[in-house]
Amino acid sequence: MDINHERLITLLTRLKLTTVRDRLDSLLDEAARKEMNLREALTFFCQQEAESKDHKRIRMGIIMSKFPFNRTLDQFDFSAQPSIDAGRIRELSTCRWVANGDSLLLQGPPGVGKTHLAVAFGREAIVRGYSALFISAAALLTQSTKAHQEGKLDEKITQLSKAKLLIVDELGYLPFDPKAAHLFFQLASKRYEKGSILVTSNRSIGEWGEVFGDSVVATAILDRLLHHSHVVTIRGESYRLKEKRQSGLIKTSQERAQ
Repeated sequence: MDINHERLITLLTRLKLTTVRDRLDSLLDEAARKEMNLREALTFFCQQEAESKDHKRIRMGIIMSKFPFNRTLDQFDFSAQPSIDAGRIRELSTCRWVANGDSLLLQGPPGVGKTHLAVAFGREAIVRGYSALFISAAALLTQSTKAHQEGKLDEKITQLSKAKLLIVDELGYLPFDPKAAHLFFQLASKRYEKGSILVTSNRSIGEWGEVFGDSVVATAILDRLLHHSHVVTIRGESYRLKEKRQSGLIKTSQERAQ
């Protein structure tokens, strides 16, 4: 290895151009094969480095987000949920609402794809350079109660406020006790007009007083969430029930009457 090559490797390492460094010989060969001039070759090298860094950033962002599974918007079956405006969902996937610190509420019965959409929106946010954190309402309830008991409530709120997009999934399946409800209020207040919250719920907005066990707290939470918000209501049948019925595991009322 000549001294110029060693010097180049040292400079690439110092500049943190690790992809160009690690693939230097193959990239040089490809540039020569395609007869690139110096400007074209430099652009090619920078493009490979940028794409590699983007890939690593997105992969790390997805790991840190704690998504329960991998879902994309392209995998969502809009034909199975005709109540959803596909154009509006595509518009929301641009994540301008995340950039603006707005909230997004996805409401509808169980099994209609709310969590799928939430994860897909979270992935899109990460691709566009934002951080995301996914947590179920049940886990939020458990963790907040524990944090309060240990005197670490402020620390927990700060932790949940770091991500640009916080996704709270399945709000409404379990009631919040007063302490947990006040945590959610503090969380919504701290993120208000700063960080976005995406909430999926099987309960309508008018039922949130029951969810939080306090209509006053629920109103205060909704006041912050709905000020700059987007609400998507899904009216449809559960994917899982539909699949079972189509496979014959569940009979329709007409079939049972025969």
